Amino acid sequence: MTGPRSILVVVTRRIGDVLLATPVIRSLRRHWPEAAIDVLVFRGTEGVLAGNPDVRSVLTIAERPTTGAHLALATRLWRRYDLSVSLVPSDRPTVYAWLAGRRSCGLVVDAPKHRWKQWLLDVAVDYDNSNTHTVNLYLRTLEPLGVPAITEVVASRPEKDMLRIDALLRDAGISGEFVVLHPSPKFPYKMWTQSGWCEAGRWLQDKGLQLVLTGGPDAEERAYVGKLAALLPGALNLAGKVSLAETACLLAQARLYIGPDTAVSHLAAAIGTPSIALFGPTDPVKWGPWPAAQRDRHNPWRRYGQQRAGNVLLLQGSGPCVPCMHEGCARRIESFSECLQLMPASRIIAAADTLLKEPLMPRTQLNPHVH
Repeated sequence: MTGPRSILVVVTRRIGDVLLATPVIRSLRRHWPEAAIDVLVFRGTEGVLAGNPDVRSVLTIAERPTTGAHLALATRLWRRYDLSVSLVPSDRPTVYAWLAGRRSCGLVVDAPKHRWKQWLLDVAVDYDNSNTHTVNLYLRTLEPLGVPAITEVVASRPEKDMLRIDALLRDAGISGEFVVLHPSPKFPYKMWTQSGWCEAGRWLQDKGLQLVLTGGPDAEERAYVGKLAALLPGALNLAGKVSLAETACLLAQARLYIGPDTAVSHLAAAIGTPSIALFGPTDPVKWGPWPAAQRDRHNPWRRYGQQRAGNVLLLQGSGPCVPCMHEGCARRIESFSECLQLMPASRIIAAADTLLKEPLMPRTQLNPHVH
């Protein structure tokens, strides 16, 4: 095919999914440098693309839009792009890609009930939900297009956000090395224990490290992190106070990051921050944080056990059912996962001790552009 002048990438899922779509966007930008690339995401996830030099604009739609919003988006998208690429095999993203692109490509589950999507798209790529890392799965959509894959996860840090983080740290009196703790994922089934965070945090403080706590803007997350901050005197609580772009700038300066299976852990990994990722029911083969130095398509993660890949040390909960790939032991996102609830702080402390003894490696460059 001749080079498209306009491209839409559809990734209407969670924040981590949008971040892990950036290798696709960068690959398209490198292959077709003159093309204008837009991205369609769910409202509330667009912050992870702030300052991304590969993206012209970000379009948003509510996760549960009204009929009017659906029609407005359909009208706006209709055959607006030379090429559309859907990275989500669900019904809506597939339809968005079909509406938007004069040529369309997307991931589709190979099953009879999804056959209509294969007919709808010009190019349908088989969706593997079990044995392929999300970065590689998304990059598969580029193979039929003849676009070489670039595996770099792009976590941009706009200068204005760097300046604000510098000011926040300065005003809080944080001048030495600090550790970012991200204790509250979006869903309880990915949570570790408050007592564990306290024990690990106090150990870090005893080592002379300052603590910065982060969390999302939801009231429950802010309350949880606030309680933890009260138990760790001297810790700077930034939960709900910084954007995703500002969080990336914060992580770029941190000596160490510790967090659960969440988008912020993917950010830290992409930036090159030494990171400890706490995994329970989630499968690392599909969702392990992609290390900053991982430049080929080899999957850096196995399904089982504690493991290391580049700047990321992944700690997995124990138990014969791990990873069960379910949303908590009660099979609800509001339920907890025993494998994480029983994870002792000693494991996190030992991992932190290992990473803190290693020399710091260079972080990914500020505001990376296409080479």
